[in-house]
Amino acid sequence: MPDQFWTAITQQLKELESAKNADDVIRILSPERNPYGPDWDGQDGAASGFFAGSGGDGTVRGSLFTAGWNDVWLIAPYYYAIQAPDGSMITYIEGDIYRGNRR
Repeated sequence: MPDQFWTAITQQLKELESAKNADDVIRILSPERNPYGPDWDGQDGAASGFFAGSGGDGTVRGSLFTAGWNDVWLIAPYYYAIQAPDGSMITYIEGDIYRGNRR
């Protein structure tokens, strides 16, 4: 199971490297694609998606930088907003993904 988990995380990070907008990020990190399963209790019900790979080698922010995204603000590596080339944004809070700037 651990190998399947990290394989899924690696795939998500790779896909994020070509994310063009917030919709792409939400699709890539949707509850249905969560390696813990779509009903994982740790996910905030208000969030649009979740990144389960915190603590691994790659980051959502790093992958999105590769895709041409830019920081809007950064409080900590686990709390930031980032903007896509098309102007759409996501806020990342401890793995939860929210559409837009949630500061």
